[in-house]
Amino acid sequence: MQLFKNLTFTKMFLANFTSQLGTVVGNMAFVFYLLDHFSNQPVYATVAELMYSLPTLAVFLFVGVLADKLDRKRIAMNSDWIRAGLTVLLLIAVHQEWIIAAFSILFLRSAVSKFFVPAETSLLQGIMKEDQYVQAAGLNQSVTGIFMLFGTGLGSIFYTYLGIEGAIMIDGVSFLISGLLIARCKFEPEVRLPNGPAKLGDLHIRSIAKEFWQGLTYIRSNRLLMAIISGFLVFGLINGVFAVLPIFTMRYKLSPEHYQTYSALITVFLGIGFLIGSSVGPLLIKKFSKVSVLITGLILSAVFTLLLGFISEIWIYLVLVLIVGSILAPVNVVFGGWLPELVEPGSMGRVSAWIDPLMMLGQSVSLGLLAMAFPKYVSIDMLYVLLGICILAVSLYYWFVLPSLDRRHRAAKPQAHAASVSAE
Repeated sequence: MQLFKNLTFTKMFLANFTSQLGTVVGNMAFVFYLLDHFSNQPVYATVAELMYSLPTLAVFLFVGVLADKLDRKRIAMNSDWIRAGLTVLLLIAVHQEWIIAAFSILFLRSAVSKFFVPAETSLLQGIMKEDQYVQAAGLNQSVTGIFMLFGTGLGSIFYTYLGIEGAIMIDGVSFLISGLLIARCKFEPEVRLPNGPAKLGDLHIRSIAKEFWQGLTYIRSNRLLMAIISGFLVFGLINGVFAVLPIFTMRYKLSPEHYQTYSALITVFLGIGFLIGSSVGPLLIKKFSKVSVLITGLILSAVFTLLLGFISEIWIYLVLVLIVGSILAPVNVVFGGWLPELVEPGSMGRVSAWIDPLMMLGQSVSLGLLAMAFPKYVSIDMLYVLLGICILAVSLYYWFVLPSLDRRHRAAKPQAHAASVSAE
């Protein structure tokens, strides 16, 4: 593959892979730990997911601005190493069964991780050509599929045989390896500092807030970008429920006695679906269009999500999960390839800084409502119905607004290119 001929991309890819794999193993093992030790309090598993999403709302003002103003390599590298140090504290808290302390450390660790994504995304954008964005997005979705395929299973295996401490140690080592790989990457100065050299001391809260709002101005200046990002709040609501719903489905509906095994199988089938969808996603986008693949994928995802709520047979449920994964992967490839194409490198951090808060706001709201409502007020089946309706609402919104905006964007692009050539 052409992308892997770029050694810097290869190192970044391996760093991202290592970091995410360790995180998946650690997080899933922690969920199993909570469900085992506090089986009568499913709210704890929901609270743990909140500790991954709420920190975005605490640091969203800073992450994108710092990624555009400071050294992106240092931000990504130090984010990994700080998380490794916090993982040591998490290990101590879990060993002593200090649950409140463990949740607090999860919050801090997640807050630090939010600085990693805008910096890493911006670095990757700077080392790729525009025609490689979709290819890289497809590759990233394949990695996501691999995480789903093996992550929960490995989490279950390490939790069963090494205990929660062993799984957390693997999580911490993954951050160390990721940081070392990033440290060995070489980037051009304009990729690390696209807006010129700056010092942290030169940034104060007023200037940071101003830069953050400039990100919103940038988004609003591109109607297509604005329309795409507007749907991310609902995606956050969906992601929040989906983060725990499959495990809850097995634990409280389909297989209470063997929920760990079947929870692992859910991610295996979802991962297989993501691998299938990731391989065909770029081909579908090339044959049809980003808009067609996005809208069709979301509508089909809504239909199959509704069906999941009415399934009482485990293996039929797993097959439908595989189908959902194969449908969602091309949708994610569209987003992953489209956003770098629409955003200038010098503004990527600030734009990313608006995407994460929107999604995490929705995710935090949905997890908070879920903690209060399940199982007293809503059932497993009702949650699937609500999710299907939310996905359908986003797909209809995109159906009405994206086709015309995409046509205008593609029509304006050659004109902009011609203007820049004549100016030269």
